[in-house]
Amino acid sequence: MPEYAYVTGGASGLGAATARMLAKKGMKVFIADRDEENGQKIAQEIGGQFGKVDLADWKSQVKAFTQAVSAFGRLDYVYGIGGVGERRWLPKNSTSTTAVEFEMPDLSVLDIDLTGVLYTSSLAIQQARRQDVGQNGFRCKIGVIASVCGFYCCPTLPIYTAAKHGVVGFVRSYGKYLPSEKITLNAVTPNVIRTNISQPAFYDKLEEEGLLTPIEGVVDAFESLLGDNADSGECLEIGPNYAKGQGIVKPKFVDFVDDESKRTFEKLEPRARPLQVPA
Repeated sequence: MPEYAYVTGGASGLGAATARMLAKKGMKVFIADRDEENGQKIAQEIGGQFGKVDLADWKSQVKAFTQAVSAFGRLDYVYGIGGVGERRWLPKNSTSTTAVEFEMPDLSVLDIDLTGVLYTSSLAIQQARRQDVGQNGFRCKIGVIASVCGFYCCPTLPIYTAAKHGVVGFVRSYGKYLPSEKITLNAVTPNVIRTNISQPAFYDKLEEEGLLTPIEGVVDAFESLLGDNADSGECLEIGPNYAKGQGIVKPKFVDFVDDESKRTFEKLEPRARPLQVPA
């Protein structure tokens, strides 16, 4: 019996590569993307289905996700991969001494890269709670794309970095809660990979200097989480040295500064638990 997967951003780049990997594993894949032309091409190539989606719009996400559930009956894997790069968030005239009005910042990167991931994850969790445990031993396994910008500092990518820190924080926290419901949540956090976010010349330069992260490493990381792998709350780092023996890295996060801080968090967890109980 086949398993079923839902992939946002599946019309190109990492999303398309992940969709192809899943199809080769024998899964039926539903691709959700804003790019209707390429999305349908990839879906046809892998024998899957396609639905158009605007990741920043809740109703649009619900529509595409509902299409997938209606087509397949259940979803064993859900991937929130679609995203965008940094955009100018402050107006160019923000230093003007004569301006009398303030302009609203452009936070669309947050809307897509963070809120969009939360929307997709929310849909996956709600659907998982409605379906039985599948052949892999779980109700649903969720994989999302983050970035090393969720760990490290790049001063000129403030909103993208904020979004990816948000994804990392979401996965590290809620990913440790969900296994009690037979649901897993993990992220793959690559360094720079060749996608349509930047210009080809930029990627070519990085590749010449050995600084480009292979997209195959990211797909391998998602593949490692398939089946009966019970990992949850993990953020798997993939870097330029992936193919040189470094492989998939589970980064070490900062420990509590003292025992009192640790004990405080031990008290916070049960206090907030009622907010997460499904019924």
